[in-house]
Amino acid sequence: MKKSAKSLTAILSIITVGAALSLPISRALAGDDVTEDQIVRALAPPKKPLTRGLSTGPQTDPAATAVENKLLQNVRGRTTRSLSVTEREEIATMAKDKPNIDLEITFDYNSANISAKSLPAVQALGRALTSSDLKGSTFVVAGHTDAAGGDAYNQDLSERRADAIKRYLVDKYSVGAADLVTVGYGKSKLKDPSQPMAEVNRRVQVVNMENKTTASK
Repeated sequence: MKKSAKSLTAILSIITVGAALSLPISRALAGDDVTEDQIVRALAPPKKPLTRGLSTGPQTDPAATAVENKLLQNVRGRTTRSLSVTEREEIATMAKDKPNIDLEITFDYNSANISAKSLPAVQALGRALTSSDLKGSTFVVAGHTDAAGGDAYNQDLSERRADAIKRYLVDKYSVGAADLVTVGYGKSKLKDPSQPMAEVNRRVQVVNMENKTTASK
């Protein structure tokens, strides 16, 4: 492959910051060659302006922040399968405006085993989450499946996939277990609805909830 083609592939692999959990495939793409630096840049919170006076950027709503903090406090440290449908949707709503990356961390068919080709992406994620730029934040790790099988089966499978990523990050990179909120969405948020059985739908999304006040140090 020519150098220019490789550069184009790398550019296309970067996820846009602030993309929603349920965005279509055209705006949520991260290839198998995603790097630690790309993940850090995607998940890093926007830098606050250093100048005094009125800010032209989005303002933080104290009431909304309090609600978000309460939700995070409630779900941090809990098992994936203990989250209710309402809590899962609240997390999705809360996460849609946060820095996030949609990694194509695929799994073996009908399994929670991370595919061999996706291990480099998971390892890059581990290095990124333990970098000085991101360490200590609370992250949502969301598992998704394709459309094969029933709702209950896919919900369970997506939860096991999210748990598999968390277990790898905790065991291999010593990421704080309480700093990873795992959630499963089954087949309810397909990445490519036009191809519901495609491998691309079996993936994991990571969101920086930008909350360091409750994260372990």
